[in-house]
Amino acid sequence: QVQLVESGGGLVQAGGSLRLSCAASGSIFSINAMGWYRQAPGKQRELVAAFLSGGSPTYADSVKGRFTISRENAKNKVYLQMNSLKPEDTAVYYCNADVRDTYRTTIITPYWGQGTQVTVSS
Repeated sequence: QVQLVESGGGLVQAGGSLRLSCAASGSIFSINAMGWYRQAPGKQRELVAAFLSGGSPTYADSVKGRFTISRENAKNKVYLQMNSLKPEDTAVYYCNADVRDTYRTTIITPYWGQGTQVTVSS
C-alpha cells in the first residue's frame, strides 16, 4: 500500500503565495507520474500541474506562469510553488501518484492524498 501526505495549504490574499508539499511512502516499486490536482466546490477535479511523462511538467493553462511544480525523485516528493494566487485558485488540492507497487509491478495504480485546502480571498 502507498500513502500520500500533502501539506502547505492555507488562507492567503489574492496575489500571495503558498508552497504545497507531497510525500509518497509505502510499498513503492516505482512512480510513473506524480503531480497536483484540485477540486473546487461543485466542480470536477482537474489537473493543475504534473509530471506525466518525461522530464517536463504539464500545467493547466490557468496556472501557467504562476505555478511551478518540482520534484525530488529519490525521496518520492513533489512540490507546487503557487504565486500570484487568485480567488479562482480556491480549491482542495490533491497530490496524485501513479505507482507500481512492489507486489504488483506490472500494474500501475493511482494513489491520492487526503487533500489540502487552499483559500484565496479577494
